[in-house]
Amino acid sequence: MKIAISFLSLLLAMACGSTKIVETNPDNVQTAKPAGPDGLKAQMPKETPGFTDTAKIGEIMNFLASDDLQGRDSGGEGIEEAAKYIEKNFKDNGIAPYFESYRDTLSNFEKTSYNIVGVVEGNDPSLKGEYILIGAHYDHIGIIKAENGDAIANGANDNASGTTTVMEMARYFGKNKTNKRSLIFALFSAEEKGLLGSRHLAKKLKEADLNLYTMLNFEMTGVPLVGKDYELYITGYEMSNLAEVSNKYAGKKLIGFLPTAKEYNLFQRSDNYDFHKEFNVPSHTFCTFDFTNFNHYHKVGDENEIMDFAHMASMVNKMLPVVEGISNATAQEVKLK
Repeated sequence: MKIAISFLSLLLAMACGSTKIVETNPDNVQTAKPAGPDGLKAQMPKETPGFTDTAKIGEIMNFLASDDLQGRDSGGEGIEEAAKYIEKNFKDNGIAPYFESYRDTLSNFEKTSYNIVGVVEGNDPSLKGEYILIGAHYDHIGIIKAENGDAIANGANDNASGTTTVMEMARYFGKNKTNKRSLIFALFSAEEKGLLGSRHLAKKLKEADLNLYTMLNFEMTGVPLVGKDYELYITGYEMSNLAEVSNKYAGKKLIGFLPTAKEYNLFQRSDNYDFHKEFNVPSHTFCTFDFTNFNHYHKVGDENEIMDFAHMASMVNKMLPVVEGISNATAQEVKLK
């Protein structure tokens, strides 16, 4: 998320606890034991059975945010390895390339960089011509000024977390094919260079006259919100009824309104924005970064050790019926206000 340095001072010196220790309860359901400040421990959800789990989330996160990928700077060797990994994941899980290949070469960035774009065609003859785009950026900022001997900005929360969320959603629909509308899964490059990957793809799809219904973006979802009565917020909350529709399919208040997101206009600071501009359809970012629960933005401390994999698995499992419900409704329910 393109968050200005001037308001990073709002971040509190408190980071989310790690969930590296896993134990099994008498019902044989894995739960994550967080480490860290007691105030955060009480807020972390136990893992519940569902499509994904901490092991699968951890497998993806531990690759994408590893030191081997050198911070996934656009045009670099590390992000090339991430692209190969996402391509293989898509292929293995039944997600077809949207274009001739999974790679969509950016036209607006000097170094060779790729969005990775796959599709799961809808199973309804009359609805499959309508598209829902589910996205996240998979790049980060690479090598930066060293702190305590570490110069790799791993980008676990920003945005291996959102990338992992999208990859697990793609795996679900690729395996189950339960979507009536067609789903495009897009992982963007060069977000950190000025939202270039999503800008390129939005223009390209608009020129191709894609029938886009809505765009759902995921950004910085690696640690849970604290002290809220909802689990995620969306940017541009008041611009559409997406939160209301999402909560209907979730069966609870899953999505809420974060005043700070409106105050700092986060709606324009992530990859949803160019789809809003090009298509004028509901285009929002789902996020769990609230300026109080993570203080490693664009720093070397943004590593997997402070991510909450149980929270991430729970979030994916709760979002799947939301995406499925939006995809399968007879009429387009998500509307601009």
